[in-house]
Amino acid sequence: MSITIRKATEADGPSLSVICLLTADAGNSAEHLHDYGELPGLVYAVPYIKLPNTWAFVLVDGSAVVGYIVGSQDTRAYEDYAQKHWWPVQAEKYPPERAQRPDDKKYAMLLRNMHTAEEPNISFSPAHLHINMLEEYRGKGWGRRMINTAVEYLKEQGLPGVWLGMDPRNVDARKFYERLGFVGIEGSPEHVVGLSFN
Repeated sequence: MSITIRKATEADGPSLSVICLLTADAGNSAEHLHDYGELPGLVYAVPYIKLPNTWAFVLVDGSAVVGYIVGSQDTRAYEDYAQKHWWPVQAEKYPPERAQRPDDKKYAMLLRNMHTAEEPNISFSPAHLHINMLEEYRGKGWGRRMINTAVEYLKEQGLPGVWLGMDPRNVDARKFYERLGFVGIEGSPEHVVGLSFN
């Protein structure tokens, strides 16, 4: 079967949610950390096929979605909309007092006080991204192709670059981004890197 990259649709939501869970522990599966396995995806994947000011592409093997790259071309507008229309709805579904596991409680609290981008990130570029793929598809050039697909799309939107935050424990991810030309952003935390299109 051929592996392709295509634009994501809302129908891809369940796949994005599963992939996010299977990579949420610094690139490894977080299944053992959650009773509510949908929580990582509700924060880091699914909003990008539901909300305005977003874009998303998926890596597909046959008919199965095996990876995704998602983001916003206008992070501040995305944050503002999500703060009013997405996080409150999710927060109501997941009261922290119902969570038994620490990671479920952490996400339930996050839904009530979602982090926003640091100002140096926005000065670097209004656009940010998240990328994940199943382990068996890593190291085969698909991550690079997904990043290239996103970069071409964002260039067409007239954006100067893109940035992302990563889990500081994920050393392999940092090496991957550095190989693609991502660098630290002055004034931003060490786990944030950006790629300039110029």
